[in-house]
Amino acid sequence: MSWLEHSKSGSRFLKGAAVAVIAGVLGFGVSGCGFHPMYATTPTGGNLNDVMKTVQIAPIPSRTGQRLRNELIFGAYGGGESSAAVYRLEIALRESVRNTLVTNTGAPTGQILQLDAEFRVVRIKDNETLFKGFSTSEAAYDLTGMSGTTGSVYGDTRAVLDAENRAARILADTLKTRVAAFLSRDV
Repeated sequence: MSWLEHSKSGSRFLKGAAVAVIAGVLGFGVSGCGFHPMYATTPTGGNLNDVMKTVQIAPIPSRTGQRLRNELIFGAYGGGESSAAVYRLEIALRESVRNTLVTNTGAPTGQILQLDAEFRVVRIKDNETLFKGFSTSEAAYDLTGMSGTTGSVYGDTRAVLDAENRAARILADTLKTRVAAFLSRDV
């Protein structure tokens, strides 16, 4: 087989592959796969931002829980209170810390804060749980004052607070997206 014959059969292969790809894309497009833009008009005809404003966020105990709640309130409806609450978001928050680096004396020089949230969306009028799930977030930080190296206890305290704030912000974004995706469907 000459070089010219190989190139002709290669172009036939490419044409066949292109036709197969186009047919696949058209078949996928008309199959009604269920994907739709999250912030488009909801099936009930409303705007998702307006639907998110009807979610009341229940108080969460602890400083980190309050930070998480504040981040959710700001993310869901820009601060303030919900308008005519239809749903309630309830969150059970658990915090844990694990050491990452340890000196030869056994003192940690770094830690990871993990926030685990078990949540549920409840319809207020009949107290029915419509959606529930579990999300987690982590934030790492360094400890310098505890390990005996240069640093201060104040610096360590500030690092812990900053890690709590970062983890709460990450978790709030995740929860907001999951709740918004749920509410964008026909509930």
